[in-house]
Amino acid sequence: MTEQHTTPDRQWWVLATVAIAQLMVVLDGTIVNIALPSAQADLGFSDAGRPWIITGYALTFGGFLLLGGRLGDRFGARRTFVVGLAGFALASAAGGLAPSFEVLVGARVAQGAFGALLAPAALSALSTTFAGTRDRGTAFGVYGAVAGGGGAIGLVLGGALSAGLSWRWCLYVNIIFAAVAIVGAMLVLPRSAGDSENPARIDWPGITTVVLGLFALVLGFSRAETNGWADPGTLGLLGGAVALLVAFVVIEARSATPLVPPAIVLDRTRGTTYLVMILAAAGMYSVYLFLAYYLQQVQGMSPLMAGIAFLPMALSTAVASALANSPALQRLGLRTIVPAGAALATVGMVMLTRIDVDTSYLTHVLPALVLAGLGLGTLFSASMGSATVGVAPQNSGVAAAVVNTSQQVGGSLGIAVFSTLSAAAAAGSGSVAGPLEAAVAGFHAAYWGAAAAVALAGIIALRYPRRSAEPATGSVPEPGEAHVQSS
Repeated sequence: MTEQHTTPDRQWWVLATVAIAQLMVVLDGTIVNIALPSAQADLGFSDAGRPWIITGYALTFGGFLLLGGRLGDRFGARRTFVVGLAGFALASAAGGLAPSFEVLVGARVAQGAFGALLAPAALSALSTTFAGTRDRGTAFGVYGAVAGGGGAIGLVLGGALSAGLSWRWCLYVNIIFAAVAIVGAMLVLPRSAGDSENPARIDWPGITTVVLGLFALVLGFSRAETNGWADPGTLGLLGGAVALLVAFVVIEARSATPLVPPAIVLDRTRGTTYLVMILAAAGMYSVYLFLAYYLQQVQGMSPLMAGIAFLPMALSTAVASALANSPALQRLGLRTIVPAGAALATVGMVMLTRIDVDTSYLTHVLPALVLAGLGLGTLFSASMGSATVGVAPQNSGVAAAVVNTSQQVGGSLGIAVFSTLSAAAAAGSGSVAGPLEAAVAGFHAAYWGAAAAVALAGIIALRYPRRSAEPATGSVPEPGEAHVQSS
């Protein structure tokens, strides 16, 4: 695959374009959450249908990410990026115009599929543009801020649009994001020819097993949230997912042209990053969900005010992302920065277990949000930058897809597991407490689970090499060549 090198004066425009697209994809995972009650009242669907508005997006986004990454490597990041943006915009328009529940779910499914196409291409384009430059840390600081804080921004924007205009604008707004990013991509992203060597040699068995396996995994987690872990359908989906993903590993190990070359995942730095992202996302998305419930159901905030309440977390995430990629902190290395971020986030989440029915937002919730944001911003920003270091250009898209998949699977797993914990704790408290007190007890259980997940991410981050270095030139070597490791 050949890429045209981006001149230094255009690198920052590439970053802006990629950041806009990534923000659109990340915030779409939460922007609709706040709008769900309004959409339900407008379209008249049941409570049982509400999870499908979220699951429809998560299912195809998580399921198609690896395929999207490989298509980006095959056809070029710029082409795949633009097609993904255009498709996402059209799907968003269809969702905004949806006359029925079925059309809305279909639009969300399409959004997820096109998001899976453009997200890996975005990270791949950023990685190759800033490879070997002294500004790589700054670029990934911005990208990490978007990845870590985009969900909080989605809650703010969703509340504002639902209150000021209509729930439909939570979908229409994506058209604006996509249009700006498409123009930027056409103007500043380097043309890419893609990997045209041996075009017929596509790992179809690997693609089939991983797509079906990830579909079953995400759907199984979602079903566990609503039907419980002992439900036969849940067990069947999760068992099938495990079998399919094991088959995928076996196929990849034997394939001459694997969808995911084993060296990408087995590299010490990248493998650690993928595990850290799964656990950190499990904690982060659970806090978003259960704190949004707490602010609205217990504190009585409107959707708009609940969204605004998350702003300090988004701002602290952005600040921490920039600091984590400063030259001074970068010299400390991932093995120091990521565990420190995880420790801060864990403290913030533990603080949330102290909130009560009549707790003040300013004295209890706000400090916890700021600490969690600082920690998650540090963790996400530092980790994201390591996901594609040392990967050959023809594999950069799929390497980016693996880290996106880790984040998506982690978020789905966390919400499913901690929803079960929350429901059990609330039911156990219901006999001796009022409904609001029981709900808060359930939220406490979820926050403890989120804190445990992020703390475990920090412990796993101690597996990072003590020192790592990217090549000083713009070239990107094969896996393993970019890291200097010592234990």
